[in-house]
Amino acid sequence: MKFSIHFLTALVLATGCSQPQKSSEVENTETVQSKFAHSPLVEDIYTADPSAHIFEGKIYIYPSHDIETEVQEDDMGSHFDMKDYHVFSMDQPGGEVTGHGVALKLEDVPWAGRQLWAPDAAEKDGKYYLYFPAKDKADIFKIGVAISDRPEGPFTAEPEPIAGTFSMDPAVFHEGEDYFLLFGGIWGGQLQWYENQELVEGRKGPTDGIPAAEEKALMPYIAKLDRSMTKLAEKPRELLILDENGEPIKAGENDKRFFEAAWMHEYEGKYYLSYSTGDTHFIAYATGDNPYGPFTYQGNVLEPVEGWTNHHSIVEFEGKWYLFYHDTELSGKTPLRNIKMAELTHLPDGKIQTINPMN
Repeated sequence: MKFSIHFLTALVLATGCSQPQKSSEVENTETVQSKFAHSPLVEDIYTADPSAHIFEGKIYIYPSHDIETEVQEDDMGSHFDMKDYHVFSMDQPGGEVTGHGVALKLEDVPWAGRQLWAPDAAEKDGKYYLYFPAKDKADIFKIGVAISDRPEGPFTAEPEPIAGTFSMDPAVFHEGEDYFLLFGGIWGGQLQWYENQELVEGRKGPTDGIPAAEEKALMPYIAKLDRSMTKLAEKPRELLILDENGEPIKAGENDKRFFEAAWMHEYEGKYYLSYSTGDTHFIAYATGDNPYGPFTYQGNVLEPVEGWTNHHSIVEFEGKWYLFYHDTELSGKTPLRNIKMAELTHLPDGKIQTINPMN
């Protein structure tokens, strides 16, 4: 599938970022061009971590916005130095992608210090809510929320982060009248710095607090949102991921354990928890009977992409399902990514057909 987007040059200049350029290898070699199974949705700015939703009959995509930075690369992800969010929409898969410009800026979030990482969005009663992680003034990740009357924004941030949240990668699962907030991520996401949902003093590095290989892996969290959509209605609960024997996935099972990017969708009465395995580069998934789990590991939604990170979303549109993800086709550089999409298939036995992002 081919997708493209054309923004005014003035818009690109206004964002203070350079225009993405394909690497010379990709640009000049037909063989390299053909190795990617799907095309970038956006080529005028760098985008990553796409959260897709159907609002007002359209597909809206809420990605993070990668920029070139002089911040040095490290295992805490400091080089992912994002400073604003853009929103995109498309009437249908394969159609033109529309960019709606800046939806929220770092300087407009009173409590935030740096790094606007992967967001998500939800709609309730005609209001739109953008959930986002940022490091506070003490450099600790919290999750905030911003509100708008339109799905594309602009969004106005609440003055404080959501009480009881920690770590990163918020994702909203909506079922009936209930909205659930999922979150968590290890290494740069700081989840390993917490015990019993309390920050442990002295933990500073990417592996400080990571369990031993034979111990239970760290898991994402879930909590129901209250009616205001700006607070938690309950204390977060751990989303337990089990192996085929009913035992919790171990911290040393790097090809199966949760690393970041939790996402939930429901299909034919079954709940699917999908997530990135991080350093092994899979989008894996597990299934359960209710949003609180437990979930049993089933396999992979997506094979590794070009680039170190991956982060995804799964959405249904007009009876078909789609996976949104990112890679580094345009830049060839890990912190300068581009979002993509692919059709996703649920098999008759309830499994998901694994997608290969490369031809």
